[in-house]
Amino acid sequence: MTSTTTRTINLVTEIPGPKSREINARRDAAVTKGLGRGTPVVIKSGHGAVVQDVDGNTLLDFAGGIGVLAVGHTPAPVVEAMQQQLADLIHICAIVSTTESYVELCELLNQITPGDFAKKSILSNTGAEAVENAIRCARAYTKRPAVICFEGSYHGRTLLTMSLTSKYDLFKKGFGPFASDIYRLPFPYQYRRPPMMTEDQYTDYMIWQFDHALTAQVDPSAVAAVILEPVQGEGGFIPVPKRYMQHIYKRCQEHGICLVVDEVQTGFGRTGTMFAIEQYDVIPDIIITAKSIAAGMPMSAITGRAEVMDAPHPGGLGGTYGGTPVACVAAIKTIEYIQQNNLPTRALHIGDILRAEFERWQREIPMVADVRGLGSMLAVELVLNREDKTPAKTQTLDIIQEAARHGVIMIRAGLFSNCLRMLMPLTMPDDQLREGLAVIEAAIRTIARKEGLL
Repeated sequence: MTSTTTRTINLVTEIPGPKSREINARRDAAVTKGLGRGTPVVIKSGHGAVVQDVDGNTLLDFAGGIGVLAVGHTPAPVVEAMQQQLADLIHICAIVSTTESYVELCELLNQITPGDFAKKSILSNTGAEAVENAIRCARAYTKRPAVICFEGSYHGRTLLTMSLTSKYDLFKKGFGPFASDIYRLPFPYQYRRPPMMTEDQYTDYMIWQFDHALTAQVDPSAVAAVILEPVQGEGGFIPVPKRYMQHIYKRCQEHGICLVVDEVQTGFGRTGTMFAIEQYDVIPDIIITAKSIAAGMPMSAITGRAEVMDAPHPGGLGGTYGGTPVACVAAIKTIEYIQQNNLPTRALHIGDILRAEFERWQREIPMVADVRGLGSMLAVELVLNREDKTPAKTQTLDIIQEAARHGVIMIRAGLFSNCLRMLMPLTMPDDQLREGLAVIEAAIRTIARKEGLL
């Protein structure tokens, strides 16, 4: 293969290269097929928004470990703090003994999350664990069993969180039965609203559906929590309409229901504010965080009203590895880095560039049907026909593979798996951003022409 070089992308072999193919063959033999594989690239190293594979190819990362790397790969302050902590203490378990870094991180989360009331936090390893803890706290506080969730949501892969998650075919098929006392309501998916409705009319109808469910499906007196993402992640980067969010908040306050906001993917600057819920003039009772909290270290947290967080009995929450010292110092330094470098504002700038490009694609390429999101957390929805909005599911996968062959790693999303979602590091410079977007646009055009759609 002829060497292909742009300003950052440098391809010296085909993608995947020979070493990547060999390791992928070993993966096929050793690793369960149940673990998905978005691209065939085998990564060796990464710095900032740039990764290098085992074959020496240099690529741009528009997936960021599925939204984990807001501060980019291997940021120096985080790496240095982790190295020092590794030399001092790797693990002790917060149930056995306390480390100052655990307390310091909880203090920091209590400080930066919305709400001027007394707050407390608990640390865990994954977003799913954190969701489980949030529901436990809500149930313990309200002494109620029921939880309301939404179509298109994703909250994890444990039994409870899988029960809360939508998209049955990909995440739930063959794994039932699921947890009880879960009530799933329609979510305001504006692009696919009934054609006779305006956006406002559709939001009104969704509000009516929510209120109707409190009679038709479950009485409010039985509901412990309403859980939702301010911008649905796996659901296709669909923001909650502000009026809808505020109505849910109002109903939760009226009925003593805990509002639980899942900011696993939206949190830590990606939407243009430290937390997306800040844009809704709503204060949740519990906020769930993970992913970009610790630059790639396993870390998640829930932070909420002190009285809600203290409701479980002593020993009712916890785990062996939650809040391990190395992950704690990584999270502290990551949050400091986000604040010191004003990455939420950077996310708005990235979002402006993305939206301008995506809207141009939407005008020029019929397959690009919808552009949506908040801040830099933007996606495009791809269809085969704008009239009936047939999802371009297989074509979306083809575009991802085509982009990978030309040096950009990205992933899909959406209820129909037909959205390209942008989760690049917020530290990505403009020139790398535009370089990667050019590759993605070329990939979309290539597949659209192949399908006779351009």
